[in-house]
Amino acid sequence: MPVLPRALEIQGEITAIRRDIHAHPELAYEETRTSDIVAAKLQGWGLEVTRGLGKTGLVGTLRKGNSLKAIGLRADMDCLPMDERNDFEHRSQNPGRMHACGHDGHTAMLLGAAKVLSEKKDFEGAVHFIFQPAEEGGGGGKAMIDDGLFEKFPCDAVFAIHNKPGVPLGHIVSRPGPLLAAADRWDIRITGKGGHAAHPHTTLDPMVVGASIVMSLQTVVARNIDPQDATVVTVGFFKAGSAYNVIPGEAHIGGTTRTTTPENRALAQRRIKEICDGAAQMYGVKVEVEHRPGYPPTINNPEQVKFAIGVAAEVCGAHAVRDNVRPSMGAEDFSYMLERVPGAMVMLGNGGSEAINLHNPSYDFNDMAIPFGISFFVKTVERFLSEQKAG
Repeated sequence: MPVLPRALEIQGEITAIRRDIHAHPELAYEETRTSDIVAAKLQGWGLEVTRGLGKTGLVGTLRKGNSLKAIGLRADMDCLPMDERNDFEHRSQNPGRMHACGHDGHTAMLLGAAKVLSEKKDFEGAVHFIFQPAEEGGGGGKAMIDDGLFEKFPCDAVFAIHNKPGVPLGHIVSRPGPLLAAADRWDIRITGKGGHAAHPHTTLDPMVVGASIVMSLQTVVARNIDPQDATVVTVGFFKAGSAYNVIPGEAHIGGTTRTTTPENRALAQRRIKEICDGAAQMYGVKVEVEHRPGYPPTINNPEQVKFAIGVAAEVCGAHAVRDNVRPSMGAEDFSYMLERVPGAMVMLGNGGSEAINLHNPSYDFNDMAIPFGISFFVKTVERFLSEQKAG
């Protein structure tokens, strides 16, 4: 079955909501206006609404029949701290705030699915519409879980959509296993002994130590990680000294590690520490390493990916669906939900090669994608709950 006729009928209404949210973007844990809009719409369509999970997060629940089966659908609501360069009518009205990752579109599509499903009578079970705050670095998914998301709203599976510039409109792609990477930060602080540049023998030069560490870090991936496993270790900065004729006493190196498996995540962290400990011993200086874990890798459940791709083929056509997209080294906190509940994230095309990429000041969500997202969510619910009932 292609795009649902009802999704096309409400496209204008949902587009208007999307553009209103786009014009009034809100940062992590500040999504009060957005969550007010979402709550009002859900309540108006007859859903039960629970607010205050993860501060500004909320869940709308739709129950039909007597089945105990339940499915979760998730969308994120927050924006990025950047200025928008677009000049269309629905551009951001909030300086330094922009929906540059399409969360306005994600929210709108999930609202559209809630509206369509609220009008249907041909499924049994519960649908939990999860509207999450603070995906952009704030860990809103984890915050909702810590507030009892899945204890209060048990789900047999959970699904999410993220828009994907570079993928043609009307196409959906995904993959089993790692879809997005873990993103961790680390700081290395070297304490040596400074002195005059004319007398380097009286110093313990932290820049020499730092240079050695930077070069050794390149072996973390090249000589420790399977070449078929996507892993990135990046040095983002190296700070030391401020004068031409002074050897500084301290140096500070910072960077990120991106990995697609928990095993490689732990391995990279261990090797960075071992390299720094070895440098400290070799050069006789103090080297401290601080790891700051970010989001874990987003790992799709193979069974749920197979299911989601089957639904996507119904909506978009088999020619417009792929289940072998390469993992992205970006990160997503939907990963926390996938650690708790089997599920999958799919990528919905926002436009082909001409599309502007995410986190770009000229980006905008493609409103023509809305009927595809609504249809995917609706068909996912209908098919999942009917199969669960049959099972």
